[in-house]
Amino acid sequence: MAEYLSPGVYVEEFESGGKPMEGVSTSTAGFIGLAERGPVEGVPQLVTNFSDFKRTYGGYLSESEFGEYRFLAYAVEHFFVNGGSRCFVARVAPGDAKCAEGYAPAQEGAVLKFIAKNPGIWGDNIRVVISPASKAKTQILEIRDTPTGRKYLVKNGGGFNAGDVVAYTDKKETIYNKILKSQDNVLEFAEEFDDSVVDKNLLPIKTISTCEFSLEVKYDDQVELYENVSFNVEAANFITKRTAKSDLVRVECGALPEGSVPPFVSLCAEEDQALAAVSLVGGSNGSMASLSAATFIGVDNGAGKRTGIQAFVDNDMVSLMAVPGVVDPNVQLMLVAHCENLASRFAVLDMPRDARKVQDMINHRDIFDSHYAALYHPWLEIFDPLDKKNIAIPPSGSILGIYARSDNTRGVHKAPANETVRACVGLDCQFNKGEQDILNPKGVNLIRAFPGMGIRVWGARTASSNASWKYINVRRLFIFVEESIKANTNWAVFEPNDEQLWVRVKRTIDVFLAGLWRNGSLAGSSTAEAFFVDIGRSTMSQDDIDNGRLICVIGIAPVKPAEFVIFRITQKTSEASE
Repeated sequence: MAEYLSPGVYVEEFESGGKPMEGVSTSTAGFIGLAERGPVEGVPQLVTNFSDFKRTYGGYLSESEFGEYRFLAYAVEHFFVNGGSRCFVARVAPGDAKCAEGYAPAQEGAVLKFIAKNPGIWGDNIRVVISPASKAKTQILEIRDTPTGRKYLVKNGGGFNAGDVVAYTDKKETIYNKILKSQDNVLEFAEEFDDSVVDKNLLPIKTISTCEFSLEVKYDDQVELYENVSFNVEAANFITKRTAKSDLVRVECGALPEGSVPPFVSLCAEEDQALAAVSLVGGSNGSMASLSAATFIGVDNGAGKRTGIQAFVDNDMVSLMAVPGVVDPNVQLMLVAHCENLASRFAVLDMPRDARKVQDMINHRDIFDSHYAALYHPWLEIFDPLDKKNIAIPPSGSILGIYARSDNTRGVHKAPANETVRACVGLDCQFNKGEQDILNPKGVNLIRAFPGMGIRVWGARTASSNASWKYINVRRLFIFVEESIKANTNWAVFEPNDEQLWVRVKRTIDVFLAGLWRNGSLAGSSTAEAFFVDIGRSTMSQDDIDNGRLICVIGIAPVKPAEFVIFRITQKTSEASE
Protein backbone atom coordinates (compact mmCIF):
# COMPACT_ATOMS: atom_id res chain seq x y z
CA MET A 1 0.00 0.00 0.00
CA ALA A 2 1.27 3.47 -0.87
CA GLU A 3 2.19 5.91 1.89
CA TYR A 4 0.21 9.14 2.23
CA LEU A 5 2.35 11.62 4.11
CA SER A 6 0.94 14.96 3.01
CA PRO A 7 -2.45 16.28 1.95
CA GLY A 8 -3.21 15.92 -1.75
CA VAL A 9 -4.91 13.92 -4.46
CA TYR A 10 -3.36 10.54 -5.22
CA VAL A 11 -4.02 8.38 -8.29
CA GLU A 12 -3.16 4.68 -8.14
CA GLU A 13 -3.26 1.97 -10.79
CA PHE A 14 -4.18 -1.59 -9.98
CA GLU A 15 -4.84 -4.75 -12.00
CA SER A 16 -8.16 -6.44 -11.58
CA GLY A 17 -8.67 -8.22 -14.90
CA GLY A 18 -7.08 -11.24 -16.43
CA LYS A 19 -3.73 -11.31 -18.14
CA PRO A 20 -3.50 -11.78 -21.91
CA MET A 21 -2.24 -15.25 -22.87
CA GLU A 22 -0.15 -16.15 -25.88
CA GLY A 23 -0.03 -19.71 -27.13
CA VAL A 24 3.33 -21.48 -27.02
CA SER A 25 5.06 -22.80 -30.12
CA THR A 26 4.13 -26.32 -31.16
CA SER A 27 6.30 -26.68 -34.26
CA THR A 28 9.89 -26.46 -33.00
CA ALA A 29 11.58 -29.78 -33.68
CA GLY A 30 14.51 -31.55 -32.07
CA PHE A 31 16.79 -33.92 -34.01
CA ILE A 32 19.50 -36.31 -32.81
CA GLY A 33 21.95 -38.01 -35.15
CA LEU A 34 25.37 -38.27 -36.77
CA ALA A 35 26.85 -35.31 -38.63
CA GLU A 36 30.09 -34.42 -40.36
CA ARG A 37 31.04 -31.97 -37.62
CA GLY A 38 29.54 -29.90 -34.83
CA PRO A 39 29.42 -30.10 -31.01
CA VAL A 40 28.74 -33.54 -29.49
CA GLU A 41 28.13 -32.26 -25.97
CA GLY A 42 26.05 -29.52 -24.41
CA VAL A 43 22.99 -27.56 -25.41
CA PRO A 44 21.52 -28.47 -28.84
CA GLN A 45 22.13 -25.80 -31.47
CA LEU A 46 19.35 -23.78 -33.10
CA VAL A 47 19.02 -24.18 -36.86
CA THR A 48 16.65 -22.01 -38.89
CA ASN A 49 17.34 -23.27 -42.43
CA PHE A 50 19.36 -25.97 -44.13
CA SER A 51 22.22 -23.62 -44.98
CA ASP A 52 22.43 -22.84 -41.29
CA PHE A 53 22.64 -26.58 -40.57
CA LYS A 54 25.47 -27.05 -43.08
CA ARG A 55 27.49 -24.20 -41.56
CA THR A 56 27.39 -25.83 -38.14
CA TYR A 57 27.08 -29.55 -38.86
CA GLY A 58 28.36 -30.03 -42.39
CA GLY A 59 26.66 -31.63 -45.37
CA TYR A 60 25.36 -35.04 -46.37
CA LEU A 61 27.09 -38.20 -45.16
CA SER A 62 28.13 -40.99 -47.50
CA GLU A 63 26.44 -44.37 -47.38
CA SER A 64 29.75 -46.20 -47.63
CA GLU A 65 31.05 -44.64 -44.42
CA PHE A 66 27.98 -44.00 -42.30
CA GLY A 67 25.48 -46.56 -43.62
CA GLU A 68 22.09 -46.56 -41.92
CA TYR A 69 23.10 -43.76 -39.53
CA ARG A 70 23.64 -41.05 -42.16
CA PHE A 71 20.15 -39.57 -42.35
CA LEU A 72 20.28 -36.57 -40.01
CA ALA A 73 21.19 -34.06 -42.73
CA TYR A 74 18.49 -35.38 -45.08
CA ALA A 75 15.88 -35.31 -42.30
CA VAL A 76 16.67 -31.71 -41.37
CA GLU A 77 16.63 -30.63 -45.01
CA HIS A 78 13.21 -32.19 -45.63
CA PHE A 79 11.90 -30.78 -42.36
CA PHE A 80 12.45 -27.31 -43.83
CA VAL A 81 11.26 -28.33 -47.31
CA ASN A 82 7.96 -29.52 -45.83
CA GLY A 83 7.23 -26.38 -43.87
CA GLY A 84 9.38 -26.41 -40.73
CA SER A 85 10.93 -23.12 -39.69
CA ARG A 86 13.22 -23.90 -36.74
CA CYS A 87 14.74 -26.89 -35.05
CA PHE A 88 17.44 -27.80 -32.58
CA VAL A 89 20.10 -30.38 -33.37
CA ALA A 90 22.18 -32.59 -31.08
CA ARG A 91 25.04 -34.34 -32.85
CA VAL A 92 26.34 -37.71 -31.66
CA ALA A 93 29.60 -39.40 -32.69
CA PRO A 94 31.09 -42.90 -32.37
CA GLY A 95 33.13 -43.46 -29.24
CA ASP A 96 36.36 -43.88 -31.22
CA ALA A 97 35.98 -40.65 -33.21
CA LYS A 98 38.98 -38.36 -32.78
CA CYS A 99 39.72 -34.66 -33.00
CA ALA A 100 42.44 -33.46 -35.37
CA GLU A 101 45.49 -31.90 -33.69
CA GLY A 102 48.44 -29.69 -34.55
CA TYR A 103 51.42 -28.23 -32.70
CA ALA A 104 53.46 -25.05 -32.74
CA PRO A 105 56.40 -25.41 -32.99
CA ALA A 106 55.74 -28.44 -35.15
CA GLN A 107 56.48 -31.22 -32.70
CA GLU A 108 54.44 -32.90 -29.97
CA GLY A 109 55.01 -31.39 -26.55
CA ALA A 110 55.32 -27.91 -28.06
CA VAL A 111 54.14 -24.73 -26.39
CA LEU A 112 50.89 -24.49 -28.34
CA LYS A 113 48.57 -27.33 -29.16
CA PHE A 114 45.63 -26.78 -31.53
CA ILE A 115 42.75 -29.25 -31.29
CA ALA A 116 39.73 -29.32 -33.57
CA LYS A 117 36.66 -28.19 -31.65
CA ASN A 118 34.90 -31.49 -32.17
CA PRO A 119 35.74 -34.93 -33.58
CA GLY A 120 35.74 -35.88 -37.24
CA ILE A 121 37.97 -36.04 -40.27
CA TRP A 122 36.75 -32.53 -41.13
CA GLY A 123 39.38 -31.20 -38.69
CA ASP A 124 42.19 -32.29 -41.02
CA ASN A 125 41.23 -29.34 -43.22
CA ILE A 126 41.91 -26.78 -40.50
CA ARG A 127 44.99 -24.62 -40.96
CA VAL A 128 46.34 -22.14 -38.42
CA VAL A 129 48.55 -19.29 -39.62
CA ILE A 130 50.71 -17.50 -37.04
CA SER A 131 52.00 -14.00 -37.80
CA PRO A 132 53.95 -11.43 -35.76
CA ALA A 133 52.05 -8.72 -33.93
CA SER A 134 52.53 -6.14 -31.23
CA LYS A 135 49.85 -4.27 -29.39
CA ALA A 136 52.09 -1.49 -28.02
CA LYS A 137 55.37 0.26 -28.82
CA THR A 138 57.12 3.12 -27.05
CA GLN A 139 60.51 4.59 -26.01
CA ILE A 140 62.23 4.90 -22.64
CA LEU A 141 62.64 8.55 -21.61
CA GLU A 142 64.22 8.21 -18.19
CA ILE A 143 65.64 5.67 -15.75
CA ARG A 144 64.97 6.13 -12.04
CA ASP A 145 67.03 4.24 -9.48
CA THR A 146 65.02 3.47 -6.33
CA PRO A 147 65.70 1.34 -3.24
CA THR A 148 63.52 -1.40 -4.76
CA GLY A 149 65.23 -1.37 -8.12
CA ARG A 150 65.25 0.49 -11.42
CA LYS A 151 62.10 2.02 -12.82
CA TYR A 152 61.72 3.15 -16.40
CA LEU A 153 59.66 6.16 -17.44
CA VAL A 154 58.25 5.60 -20.93
CA LYS A 155 56.52 7.93 -23.32
CA ASN A 156 53.32 5.90 -23.38
CA GLY A 157 52.67 2.95 -21.07
CA GLY A 158 49.35 2.07 -22.61
CA GLY A 159 49.15 -1.57 -23.68
CA PHE A 160 52.08 -2.67 -21.50
CA ASN A 161 50.81 -5.10 -18.87
CA ALA A 162 52.47 -7.00 -16.06
CA GLY A 163 53.58 -10.37 -17.40
CA ASP A 164 54.04 -9.21 -21.00
CA VAL A 165 57.18 -10.23 -22.85
CA VAL A 166 58.77 -7.22 -24.54
CA ALA A 167 61.52 -6.77 -27.09
CA TYR A 168 64.01 -3.90 -26.83
CA THR A 169 65.81 -3.04 -30.06
CA ASP A 170 68.27 -0.41 -31.22
CA LYS A 171 68.05 -1.66 -34.82
CA LYS A 172 71.26 -3.66 -34.27
CA GLU A 173 70.31 -6.19 -31.62
CA THR A 174 67.18 -7.34 -29.83
CA ILE A 175 66.92 -8.05 -26.09
CA TYR A 176 63.88 -9.78 -24.55
CA ASN A 177 62.56 -8.94 -21.11
CA LYS A 178 59.42 -9.32 -19.04
CA ILE A 179 57.32 -6.60 -17.42
CA LEU A 180 56.86 -6.98 -13.66
CA LYS A 181 54.76 -3.87 -13.11
CA SER A 182 53.14 -1.16 -15.21
CA GLN A 183 51.65 2.00 -13.71
CA ASP A 184 51.34 5.60 -14.87
CA ASN A 185 53.88 5.28 -17.71
CA VAL A 186 56.41 3.71 -15.35
CA LEU A 187 57.56 0.15 -16.05
CA GLU A 188 59.52 -2.35 -14.00
CA PHE A 189 61.30 -5.24 -15.73
CA ALA A 190 62.45 -8.68 -14.60
CA GLU A 191 65.97 -7.89 -15.86
CA GLU A 192 67.45 -4.41 -15.56
CA PHE A 193 68.53 -2.46 -18.66
CA ASP A 194 71.58 -0.22 -18.66
CA ASP A 195 71.44 3.50 -19.27
CA SER A 196 71.96 3.15 -23.01
CA VAL A 197 68.31 2.21 -23.58
CA VAL A 198 67.15 5.81 -23.07
CA ASP A 199 66.09 7.60 -26.27
CA LYS A 200 64.45 11.01 -26.11
CA ASN A 201 64.45 11.70 -29.85
CA LEU A 202 61.26 12.65 -31.63
CA LEU A 203 61.81 9.73 -33.98
CA PRO A 204 63.42 7.19 -31.65
CA ILE A 205 65.80 4.46 -32.79
CA LYS A 206 65.69 2.60 -29.50
CA THR A 207 62.24 1.23 -28.70
CA ILE A 208 60.49 -1.42 -26.67
CA SER A 209 57.46 -3.28 -27.98
CA THR A 210 55.22 -6.01 -26.65
CA CYS A 211 55.60 -9.47 -28.19
CA GLU A 212 52.30 -10.85 -29.35
CA PHE A 213 51.16 -12.77 -32.38
CA SER A 214 48.02 -13.10 -34.46
CA LEU A 215 46.21 -16.31 -35.32
CA GLU A 216 44.23 -16.91 -38.48
CA VAL A 217 42.23 -20.14 -38.24
CA LYS A 218 40.87 -21.36 -41.59
CA TYR A 219 38.45 -24.10 -42.50
CA ASP A 220 37.15 -24.07 -46.07
CA ASP A 221 35.64 -20.60 -46.46
CA GLN A 222 35.28 -20.07 -42.72
CA VAL A 223 37.96 -17.83 -41.21
CA GLU A 224 38.52 -16.75 -37.61
CA LEU A 225 41.07 -14.02 -36.83
CA TYR A 226 42.52 -13.44 -33.38
CA GLU A 227 44.82 -10.42 -33.27
CA ASN A 228 47.45 -9.62 -30.66
CA VAL A 229 47.12 -12.80 -28.61
CA SER A 230 49.68 -13.39 -25.90
CA PHE A 231 51.37 -15.99 -23.70
CA ASN A 232 50.71 -13.77 -20.68
CA VAL A 233 48.38 -15.83 -18.50
CA GLU A 234 47.29 -12.77 -16.50
CA ALA A 235 46.33 -10.69 -19.54
CA ALA A 236 42.92 -10.45 -21.18
CA ASN A 237 44.54 -11.34 -24.51
CA PHE A 238 45.98 -14.64 -23.24
CA ILE A 239 45.65 -17.03 -26.15
CA THR A 240 43.31 -19.55 -24.50
CA LYS A 241 41.02 -16.74 -23.29
CA ARG A 242 40.83 -15.10 -26.72
CA THR A 243 40.13 -18.36 -28.55
CA ALA A 244 37.68 -19.78 -25.99
CA LYS A 245 34.67 -19.05 -28.22
CA SER A 246 36.18 -20.36 -31.43
CA ASP A 247 33.92 -22.62 -33.47
CA LEU A 248 36.90 -24.36 -35.04
CA VAL A 249 39.69 -25.03 -32.53
CA ARG A 250 40.53 -25.38 -28.89
CA VAL A 251 43.98 -24.14 -27.87
CA GLU A 252 46.14 -25.54 -25.10
CA CYS A 253 49.16 -23.54 -23.95
CA GLY A 254 52.00 -25.47 -22.35
CA ALA A 255 53.70 -24.26 -19.17
CA LEU A 256 56.98 -22.38 -19.66
CA PRO A 257 60.04 -22.55 -17.38
CA GLU A 258 60.35 -19.47 -15.17
CA GLY A 259 62.21 -16.67 -16.92
CA SER A 260 62.22 -18.28 -20.35
CA VAL A 261 61.04 -16.66 -23.55
CA PRO A 262 58.41 -18.67 -25.48
CA PRO A 263 59.96 -20.43 -28.48
CA PHE A 264 58.44 -18.39 -31.25
CA VAL A 265 57.76 -15.11 -29.49
CA SER A 266 61.21 -14.07 -30.63
CA LEU A 267 60.38 -15.13 -34.16
CA CYS A 268 57.10 -13.23 -34.15
CA ALA A 269 58.86 -10.11 -32.87
CA GLU A 270 60.86 -9.97 -36.10
CA GLU A 271 58.69 -8.14 -38.57
CA ASP A 272 60.40 -9.68 -41.57
CA GLN A 273 60.07 -13.23 -40.21
CA ALA A 274 58.18 -15.62 -42.50
CA LEU A 275 54.74 -16.68 -41.26
CA ALA A 276 54.41 -19.98 -39.40
CA ALA A 277 51.59 -22.38 -40.32
CA VAL A 278 50.11 -25.38 -38.52
CA SER A 279 48.01 -28.00 -40.27
CA LEU A 280 45.84 -30.19 -38.08
CA VAL A 281 45.93 -33.95 -38.66
CA GLY A 282 44.62 -37.16 -37.12
CA GLY A 283 40.89 -36.44 -37.18
CA SER A 284 38.63 -39.49 -37.41
CA ASN A 285 34.90 -40.02 -37.86
CA GLY A 286 35.13 -43.25 -35.87
CA SER A 287 33.79 -46.62 -36.84
CA MET A 288 30.16 -47.58 -37.14
CA ALA A 289 30.98 -50.71 -35.14
CA SER A 290 31.49 -48.54 -32.07
CA LEU A 291 27.98 -47.06 -32.34
CA SER A 292 25.33 -48.42 -30.02
CA ALA A 293 21.98 -47.40 -28.55
CA ALA A 294 23.90 -45.71 -25.73
CA THR A 295 25.47 -43.32 -28.25
CA PHE A 296 22.07 -41.89 -29.20
CA ILE A 297 20.55 -42.09 -25.72
CA GLY A 298 23.50 -40.11 -24.38
CA VAL A 299 24.71 -39.47 -20.87
CA ASP A 300 23.72 -36.92 -18.26
CA ASN A 301 26.92 -35.27 -17.08
CA GLY A 302 25.11 -32.25 -15.70
CA ALA A 303 23.96 -28.98 -17.21
CA GLY A 304 25.84 -28.06 -20.36
CA LYS A 305 27.56 -31.46 -20.60
CA ARG A 306 24.70 -33.77 -21.57
CA THR A 307 24.79 -35.75 -24.82
CA GLY A 308 22.34 -37.44 -27.20
CA ILE A 309 18.69 -37.42 -26.19
CA GLN A 310 19.73 -36.30 -22.71
CA ALA A 311 21.00 -33.01 -24.16
CA PHE A 312 17.40 -31.90 -24.75
CA VAL A 313 16.79 -31.76 -21.01
CA ASP A 314 18.55 -28.38 -21.24
CA ASN A 315 16.11 -27.17 -23.91
CA ASP A 316 12.59 -25.97 -23.13
CA MET A 317 11.59 -24.82 -26.62
CA VAL A 318 11.29 -28.12 -28.47
CA SER A 319 7.87 -29.72 -28.86
CA LEU A 320 8.61 -32.39 -31.50
CA MET A 321 11.39 -35.02 -31.42
CA ALA A 322 12.98 -37.52 -33.81
CA VAL A 323 16.10 -39.66 -34.19
CA PRO A 324 15.97 -40.07 -37.99
CA GLY A 325 16.55 -43.57 -39.31
CA VAL A 326 17.51 -45.09 -35.95
CA VAL A 327 14.98 -47.85 -35.32
CA ASP A 328 16.71 -49.58 -32.42
CA PRO A 329 13.89 -50.19 -29.89
CA ASN A 330 16.14 -49.09 -27.02
CA VAL A 331 16.68 -45.68 -28.60
CA GLN A 332 13.06 -45.22 -29.62
CA LEU A 333 11.74 -46.30 -26.21
CA MET A 334 14.10 -43.84 -24.52
CA LEU A 335 12.94 -41.05 -26.83
CA VAL A 336 9.32 -41.84 -25.99
CA ALA A 337 10.13 -41.95 -22.26
CA HIS A 338 11.82 -38.56 -22.60
CA CYS A 339 8.65 -37.09 -24.15
CA GLU A 340 6.41 -38.74 -21.57
CA ASN A 341 8.49 -37.54 -18.62
CA LEU A 342 8.42 -33.94 -19.81
CA ALA A 343 4.78 -34.25 -20.97
CA SER A 344 5.39 -31.38 -23.36
CA ARG A 345 6.85 -33.16 -26.41
CA PHE A 346 5.72 -35.56 -29.07
CA ALA A 347 7.98 -38.15 -30.73
CA VAL A 348 7.80 -39.23 -34.37
CA LEU A 349 9.26 -42.71 -34.87
CA ASP A 350 10.48 -44.39 -38.03
CA MET A 351 9.75 -48.03 -38.82
CA PRO A 352 12.55 -50.37 -39.98
CA ARG A 353 13.03 -49.88 -43.71
CA ASP A 354 12.79 -53.61 -44.43
CA ALA A 355 9.47 -53.96 -42.57
CA ARG A 356 7.37 -54.63 -45.66
CA LYS A 357 5.03 -57.30 -44.35
CA VAL A 358 2.07 -56.34 -42.22
CA GLN A 359 3.12 -58.65 -39.40
CA ASP A 360 6.65 -57.18 -39.35
CA MET A 361 5.20 -53.70 -38.90
CA ILE A 362 2.80 -54.86 -36.21
CA ASN A 363 5.65 -56.55 -34.35
CA HIS A 364 7.59 -53.28 -34.24
CA ARG A 365 4.47 -51.28 -33.39
CA ASP A 366 3.66 -53.55 -30.45
CA ILE A 367 6.85 -52.47 -28.69
CA PHE A 368 5.22 -49.13 -27.86
CA ASP A 369 2.18 -47.98 -25.96
CA SER A 370 2.27 -44.23 -25.64
CA HIS A 371 0.13 -41.28 -26.63
CA TYR A 372 3.25 -39.15 -26.84
CA ALA A 373 4.49 -40.90 -29.99
CA ALA A 374 3.43 -41.90 -33.51
CA LEU A 375 4.92 -44.29 -36.08
CA TYR A 376 5.12 -43.70 -39.84
CA HIS A 377 5.94 -45.94 -42.80
CA PRO A 378 7.20 -46.49 -45.50
CA TRP A 379 10.48 -44.69 -46.17
CA LEU A 380 10.49 -41.95 -48.80
CA GLU A 381 12.35 -41.77 -52.09
CA ILE A 382 14.12 -38.46 -52.67
CA PHE A 383 16.88 -37.17 -54.91
CA ASP A 384 20.27 -37.32 -53.21
CA PRO A 385 22.44 -34.31 -54.16
CA LEU A 386 25.52 -36.17 -52.90
CA ASP A 387 25.30 -39.31 -55.03
CA LYS A 388 23.15 -37.75 -57.78
CA LYS A 389 20.54 -40.49 -57.62
CA ASN A 390 17.30 -41.36 -55.85
CA ILE A 391 17.64 -42.86 -52.38
CA ALA A 392 15.28 -43.86 -49.58
CA ILE A 393 15.25 -41.78 -46.39
CA PRO A 394 13.25 -42.25 -43.16
CA PRO A 395 10.02 -40.22 -43.11
CA SER A 396 10.39 -38.64 -39.66
CA GLY A 397 12.07 -35.42 -40.87
CA SER A 398 9.42 -34.79 -43.52
CA ILE A 399 6.64 -35.64 -41.07
CA LEU A 400 7.87 -33.12 -38.51
CA GLY A 401 7.92 -30.52 -41.28
CA ILE A 402 4.33 -31.42 -42.14
CA TYR A 403 3.37 -31.08 -38.46
CA ALA A 404 4.86 -27.58 -38.47
CA ARG A 405 3.16 -26.69 -41.75
CA SER A 406 -0.23 -27.89 -40.55
CA ASP A 407 0.18 -26.08 -37.22
CA ASN A 408 1.02 -22.81 -38.93
CA THR A 409 -1.64 -22.93 -41.63
CA ARG A 410 -4.52 -24.59 -39.77
CA GLY A 411 -3.61 -24.97 -36.11
CA VAL A 412 -2.45 -27.73 -33.81
CA HIS A 413 -6.03 -28.99 -33.52
CA LYS A 414 -5.96 -30.08 -37.18
CA ALA A 415 -4.82 -33.65 -37.71
CA PRO A 416 -1.52 -33.56 -39.64
CA ALA A 417 -2.83 -35.93 -42.29
CA ASN A 418 -4.09 -35.77 -45.88
CA GLU A 419 -1.07 -33.53 -46.41
CA THR A 420 1.27 -33.85 -49.38
CA VAL A 421 4.88 -34.84 -48.80
CA ARG A 422 7.02 -32.29 -50.63
CA ALA A 423 10.17 -33.17 -52.58
CA CYS A 424 9.27 -36.85 -52.44
CA VAL A 425 9.48 -38.65 -55.79
CA GLY A 426 8.22 -42.01 -54.62
CA LEU A 427 7.82 -44.52 -51.81
CA ASP A 428 10.24 -47.26 -50.89
CA CYS A 429 7.30 -49.68 -50.95
CA GLN A 430 3.59 -49.39 -51.64
CA PHE A 431 0.76 -50.45 -49.35
CA ASN A 432 -2.85 -50.95 -50.39
CA LYS A 433 -6.14 -50.26 -48.64
CA GLY A 434 -6.47 -53.80 -47.35
CA GLU A 435 -3.12 -53.55 -45.57
CA GLN A 436 -4.02 -50.15 -44.17
CA ASP A 437 -7.31 -51.57 -42.87
CA ILE A 438 -5.19 -53.73 -40.59
CA LEU A 439 -2.45 -51.24 -39.74
CA ASN A 440 -4.47 -48.06 -39.13
CA PRO A 441 -6.39 -49.35 -36.08
CA LYS A 442 -3.07 -50.60 -34.73
CA GLY A 443 -1.61 -47.10 -34.83
CA VAL A 444 0.72 -47.39 -37.84
CA ASN A 445 0.35 -44.29 -40.03
CA LEU A 446 0.96 -45.06 -43.67
CA ILE A 447 2.19 -42.70 -46.35
CA ARG A 448 0.49 -43.52 -49.64
CA ALA A 449 0.53 -42.46 -53.26
CA PHE A 450 -2.81 -41.59 -54.88
CA PRO A 451 -3.30 -40.91 -58.59
CA GLY A 452 -3.72 -37.21 -59.18
CA MET A 453 -3.12 -36.40 -55.49
CA GLY A 454 0.57 -37.13 -55.11
CA ILE A 455 2.11 -38.71 -52.05
CA ARG A 456 0.20 -38.02 -48.86
CA VAL A 457 0.26 -38.79 -45.16
CA TRP A 458 -2.73 -41.04 -44.69
CA GLY A 459 -2.94 -41.61 -40.95
CA ALA A 460 -3.19 -39.58 -37.74
CA ARG A 461 -2.96 -42.06 -34.88
CA THR A 462 -0.74 -42.23 -31.85
CA ALA A 463 0.95 -45.41 -30.62
CA SER A 464 -1.48 -45.66 -27.70
CA SER A 465 -3.91 -48.37 -26.69
CA ASN A 466 -6.02 -45.75 -24.87
CA ALA A 467 -8.93 -44.80 -27.12
CA SER A 468 -9.14 -41.34 -25.51
CA TRP A 469 -5.70 -40.49 -26.88
CA LYS A 470 -5.68 -42.31 -30.19
CA TYR A 471 -5.47 -39.16 -32.34
CA ILE A 472 -2.25 -37.19 -32.73
CA ASN A 473 -3.98 -33.83 -32.90
CA VAL A 474 -5.88 -34.46 -29.64
CA ARG A 475 -2.70 -35.25 -27.75
CA ARG A 476 -0.82 -32.31 -29.22
CA LEU A 477 -3.75 -29.94 -28.59
CA PHE A 478 -3.66 -30.84 -24.90
CA ILE A 479 0.11 -30.32 -24.82
CA PHE A 480 -0.42 -26.90 -26.42
CA VAL A 481 -3.13 -25.89 -23.93
CA GLU A 482 -1.24 -27.20 -20.89
CA GLU A 483 2.05 -25.54 -21.85
CA SER A 484 0.36 -22.26 -22.79
CA ILE A 485 -1.45 -22.06 -19.46
CA LYS A 486 1.71 -23.00 -17.59
CA ALA A 487 3.80 -20.38 -19.41
CA ASN A 488 1.27 -17.57 -19.02
CA THR A 489 0.15 -17.90 -15.40
CA ASN A 490 3.48 -17.51 -13.62
CA TRP A 491 2.31 -14.06 -12.56
CA ALA A 492 -0.06 -15.77 -10.08
CA VAL A 493 2.74 -17.41 -8.08
CA PHE A 494 3.08 -15.84 -4.59
CA GLU A 495 -0.02 -13.71 -5.06
CA PRO A 496 -2.53 -13.73 -2.16
CA ASN A 497 -4.58 -16.92 -2.60
CA ASP A 498 -8.01 -15.33 -2.31
CA GLU A 499 -11.18 -14.77 -4.31
CA GLN A 500 -9.70 -11.85 -6.21
CA LEU A 501 -6.86 -14.02 -7.53
CA TRP A 502 -9.25 -16.85 -8.40
CA VAL A 503 -11.39 -14.50 -10.48
CA ARG A 504 -8.35 -13.17 -12.35
CA VAL A 505 -6.97 -16.63 -13.09
CA LYS A 506 -10.36 -17.89 -14.27
CA ARG A 507 -10.85 -14.85 -16.49
CA THR A 508 -7.37 -15.27 -18.01
CA ILE A 509 -7.97 -18.91 -18.91
CA ASP A 510 -11.56 -18.31 -20.05
CA VAL A 511 -10.43 -15.71 -22.59
CA PHE A 512 -7.67 -17.99 -23.91
CA LEU A 513 -9.93 -21.02 -24.32
CA ALA A 514 -12.69 -18.93 -25.88
CA GLY A 515 -10.20 -17.81 -28.50
CA LEU A 516 -9.31 -21.44 -29.24
CA TRP A 517 -12.99 -22.29 -29.61
CA ARG A 518 -13.58 -19.42 -32.03
CA ASN A 519 -10.61 -20.64 -34.11
CA GLY A 520 -12.13 -24.10 -34.37
CA SER A 521 -9.71 -25.82 -32.00
CA LEU A 522 -12.47 -26.94 -29.62
CA ALA A 523 -15.73 -28.75 -30.32
CA GLY A 524 -19.15 -27.48 -29.35
CA SER A 525 -21.70 -24.95 -30.53
CA SER A 526 -20.97 -22.67 -27.58
CA THR A 527 -18.21 -21.98 -25.11
CA ALA A 528 -20.18 -23.85 -22.46
CA GLU A 529 -19.99 -26.97 -24.59
CA ALA A 530 -16.36 -26.40 -25.56
CA PHE A 531 -14.75 -25.97 -22.14
CA PHE A 532 -15.17 -25.23 -18.45
CA VAL A 533 -12.89 -23.58 -15.90
CA ASP A 534 -13.58 -24.16 -12.20
CA ILE A 535 -11.58 -22.49 -9.45
CA GLY A 536 -12.55 -21.66 -5.91
CA ARG A 537 -13.88 -23.41 -2.83
CA SER A 538 -15.20 -26.23 -5.00
CA THR A 539 -11.69 -27.11 -6.19
CA MET A 540 -9.65 -26.28 -3.08
CA SER A 541 -9.97 -27.26 0.55
CA GLN A 542 -8.84 -25.02 3.36
CA ASP A 543 -5.82 -27.28 3.72
CA ASP A 544 -4.90 -26.58 0.09
CA ILE A 545 -5.16 -22.84 0.69
CA ASP A 546 -3.19 -23.02 3.95
CA ASN A 547 -0.42 -24.89 2.14
CA GLY A 548 -0.18 -22.44 -0.75
CA ARG A 549 -1.92 -24.56 -3.38
CA LEU A 550 -4.13 -22.92 -6.00
CA ILE A 551 -6.06 -25.62 -7.86
CA CYS A 552 -7.90 -24.92 -11.09
CA VAL A 553 -9.88 -27.65 -12.85
CA ILE A 554 -10.12 -27.25 -16.63
CA GLY A 555 -11.99 -29.36 -19.13
CA ILE A 556 -11.85 -28.98 -22.91
CA ALA A 557 -13.65 -30.74 -25.76
CA PRO A 558 -11.12 -31.38 -28.54
CA VAL A 559 -12.22 -31.71 -32.12
CA LYS A 560 -11.73 -35.19 -33.57
CA PRO A 561 -10.68 -35.74 -37.19
CA ALA A 562 -13.19 -37.01 -39.71
CA GLU A 563 -11.17 -40.17 -40.18
CA PHE A 564 -13.97 -42.06 -41.90
CA VAL A 565 -16.14 -40.06 -44.29
CA ILE A 566 -19.18 -42.19 -45.00
CA PHE A 567 -21.84 -41.44 -47.61
CA ARG A 568 -24.94 -43.59 -47.42
CA ILE A 569 -26.69 -43.64 -50.76
CA THR A 570 -30.11 -45.03 -51.42
CA GLN A 571 -32.23 -45.31 -54.48
CA LYS A 572 -35.15 -42.95 -54.71
CA THR A 573 -38.09 -44.21 -56.79
CA SER A 574 -41.08 -42.27 -57.93
CA GLU A 575 -44.34 -44.12 -57.60
CA ALA A 576 -47.01 -43.55 -60.17
CA SER A 577 -49.89 -41.61 -58.75
CA GLU A 578 -53.28 -43.11 -59.19
